[in-house]
Amino acid sequence: MTKLDEGLLDKILEGVDPSNPQSLFTEAGLFGQLKKALAERMLQAELDHHLAQERNAGEIKSNYKNGSSKKTVLASQDKIELNIPRDREGNFDPQLIAKHQRRLPGFDDKVISLYARGLPVREIQGHLTELYGLEVSPDLISKVTSSVMDEVTEWQNRPLESVYPLVFFDALRVKIRDEGSVKNKAVYLALGVRPDGLKEILGIWVEQTEGAKFWLRVMTELKNRGVTDILIAVIDGLKGFPEAITAAFPQTQIQTCIVHLIRNSLEFVSWKDRKAVAAELKTIYRATTEEEAAQALEAFANGPWGLKYPPIASIWQRHWQEVITFFAYPLEVRKIIYTTNAIESLHMRVRKVIKNRGHFPNDQAAIKLIYLALRNISKEWKMPPIIWRAAKIQFAILFGDRFTVSLA
Repeated sequence: MTKLDEGLLDKILEGVDPSNPQSLFTEAGLFGQLKKALAERMLQAELDHHLAQERNAGEIKSNYKNGSSKKTVLASQDKIELNIPRDREGNFDPQLIAKHQRRLPGFDDKVISLYARGLPVREIQGHLTELYGLEVSPDLISKVTSSVMDEVTEWQNRPLESVYPLVFFDALRVKIRDEGSVKNKAVYLALGVRPDGLKEILGIWVEQTEGAKFWLRVMTELKNRGVTDILIAVIDGLKGFPEAITAAFPQTQIQTCIVHLIRNSLEFVSWKDRKAVAAELKTIYRATTEEEAAQALEAFANGPWGLKYPPIASIWQRHWQEVITFFAYPLEVRKIIYTTNAIESLHMRVRKVIKNRGHFPNDQAAIKLIYLALRNISKEWKMPPIIWRAAKIQFAILFGDRFTVSLA
């Protein structure tokens, strides 16, 4: 960037009241005047270039400047009244502020940023009025945020990695209006762990009821976007999921989410006993082998906590086939599966964003806000977990070419 001459700056600052420096930042102050002057100078330069191109091409030699028209546009923090230059033939369409455009670059980003943090439309309107003095209609804010759906569609159809060592599948329960009534719908997220250890949201799907047909559609979509293999799928008892993923990815191993299993178990336990019961359950999922874990589960079922809360042992026995997969993995892989608690951590942060909404007017509105929340969260995913280096070696040993081909 060219350094501004200090003499030029002094000249620009002439006439500014030193006793009231705050006036520099008002719409009528120096900053406001500079923005207006720079925008109008740029528009004039665009028109000069447009007319010169026409003359050089020999298209319209009689086209000239034809005064200007006033137009008020919204900037990121204020509004500016500009004189937009015109040409005689009326075919000049400026790039800085196109015809019918009422918002400068930066305004839409500010509105979307506020919306992504969970502020409802009316609160965004009040925020813009209080902080910047911008009178913006709720319809305009809705129009700006609706433009995000094009980005969502592109994101939902983007190509994916060919191999994911781990994919966590789970659902958020969200209230959405549908056919005249508010229904409790499931918004399913797929969180993948790439071969380099970085996390990635694979997609968002809304469905009122889950089943094999729904999950087969999700698996087919992932395949169409380039996924050829998933080594381990971590789920929480999703109906129809095992049949669907086996049809699409026959070699994928299914693992019940240990964190969810613990949470479901503790739903039956009084608050004063939860800490002790949770400590006792550790003897099951931290066992070295499947046989040792089965013995620990039997000991729990016949022990004081199992006898006091018999549904807990039943839950673990019912899901045992999906639990025992876990014991075939070395410690490094186990930690990636159950201690990172990746999908639950993600859900907790998304819930903070959507908690101010009583319900969403439609599926699209829910997807839009959840996508924006996920977009902000995923910006922080710049490094794999420390344990991934050791886990990667174990994945290579356990899965051979299925994993190592993804590193080539």
